[in-house]
Amino acid sequence: EILSASEKKYDYKSLDELKFEVRLREQIIRAAKQLQKSNMAFEVFRESRCNPEYWIRRDNGGFLLKAGVKMSDAVQDIFDNGSKYGTECATAMQIVYLKALLDIFPEDAFNRMFKNVYLMNWHSLHRYLRDTGAMTRRGDYLPGDRRYFVNPDVNPETPEWQGENTIDLGGGLYYGHGMGTHKADKIIRELNANRKGGAARDAYLIQTSARPDFKRLFALYEDALQNAAADQQTA
Repeated sequence: EILSASEKKYDYKSLDELKFEVRLREQIIRAAKQLQKSNMAFEVFRESRCNPEYWIRRDNGGFLLKAGVKMSDAVQDIFDNGSKYGTECATAMQIVYLKALLDIFPEDAFNRMFKNVYLMNWHSLHRYLRDTGAMTRRGDYLPGDRRYFVNPDVNPETPEWQGENTIDLGGGLYYGHGMGTHKADKIIRELNANRKGGAARDAYLIQTSARPDFKRLFALYEDALQNAAADQQTA
């Protein structure tokens, strides 16, 4: 409905490409809701933690996939054993996108795509998630987009409250790791409660968003299905 009502022109090479984007956005929303229920804690990088069976915690707080571990198992473990994990909101956004892709791509294809993965911040994004780190002003903001609430007068003693990365869930709701699912005004109130003394500026939702490169991912998805079909014929 948003696309149909938009003044912006959206091009898709096929109906399947459009369906893929809609389906992936649906899975992003679902993954965000699942992560909220996983009991993964909010922690700053210096106090982050992960399950050592699947990940190596680096000194800077990032998580490196262990050698010999399948990425699909490592991602699923975050959702199955969330209490063993703690990280901040940027890493949580990457985890949401990875779970959404895991739930769409064939498992073997997903594991071929994501090797030597390192989860930390927007400076160490996997190449297939690189676009999720680029905030851009757009004509339309869609469910499944990453949106950012900024707190320009944050208390310097609590820099973790400088802003909140969120997933747009649709219907005016946003999921932010550590904050939960709320409407924009509630997130703004929470950020405002963590401003420096004498603050004059309210927190606000930036009019930009980030999203995966759906067209590139669809091409990869088509290749994965073709390869799976070829493997079945060979077998």
